[in-house]
Amino acid sequence: MAEVLVYVDHVDGAVRKPTLELLTLARRIGDPVAVALGNGAADTAAALAEHGAVKVLTDDAAEYADYLVVPKVDALQAAHEAVSPAAVLVPSSAEGKEIAARLALRIGSGIITDAIDVEAGDEGPVATQSVFAAAYTTKSRVAKGTPVITVKPNSVAVEAAPAAGTAEALAVSFSEQATGTKVTARTPRESTGRPELTEAAIVVSGGRGVNGAENFAVIEALADELGAAVGASRAAVDAGWYPHTNQVGQTGKSVSPQLYIAAGISGAIQHRAGMQTSKTIVAVNKDAEAPIFELVDYGVVGDLFDVVPQLTEEIKTRKG
Repeated sequence: MAEVLVYVDHVDGAVRKPTLELLTLARRIGDPVAVALGNGAADTAAALAEHGAVKVLTDDAAEYADYLVVPKVDALQAAHEAVSPAAVLVPSSAEGKEIAARLALRIGSGIITDAIDVEAGDEGPVATQSVFAAAYTTKSRVAKGTPVITVKPNSVAVEAAPAAGTAEALAVSFSEQATGTKVTARTPRESTGRPELTEAAIVVSGGRGVNGAENFAVIEALADELGAAVGASRAAVDAGWYPHTNQVGQTGKSVSPQLYIAAGISGAIQHRAGMQTSKTIVAVNKDAEAPIFELVDYGVVGDLFDVVPQLTEEIKTRKG
């Protein structure tokens, strides 16, 4: 069976969930070969093998941390030359999409971004995308070169499938461009203890109806009871009520959780584009004509300041 390269997103050896999802998809079209780079790369092998990686190519050079994405592109290009894969799968983060685009250009291949599914086809892997603000679903394939596909988090359930996971050193020669932009300082983002927005299984978002930064405590309380991430609409972010890093929408982050709760969000097309692929959508809005109700699975017409606290208390009671 043909091999499929999977770019590993990890933090000091701890593999992040989107990579495990990629391994699940990769097994549909070939034998997954993982590429782990940077500090702790070798420590990823056990988790990757548990989820189907037949081989793990690793390189822990300092360049991956000291410079921006080009060293990682150099490494993926080296892996591509060594493996001659049937496809390359990359997590659909901002960095992942830049790496994928640069790699596709270098190897003369087509690219598909923000896929929500990947399956085997007669003429190569077929990717499913949600397009035009999630109004349509398309299936497409790369017609030239090795398909480079980025996949949105939460697109598939993680499935364990133990494999050999043999670790091998990846020989990488860095290009002149690799050291063109150096990272001079890093400031850790203050942790809220909540899951990463794009990877969370549950997201609770607030919009214009929250009516103030101080009122986001109502949204946060529900999120914390559910173990959820907190999102915000563009209106809430533009008003300064919540950080831009938490914005869900076309100009923010795209999410696809198992459960999405929208409180005080009207459902403008810009917001819908970032969350419409969520598996179950619940909305709370006092305007019965709000566009958000057109796509929800469950809708509550009411004041969020009445509904959300009651929901939070009910969850507390059932947990207790």
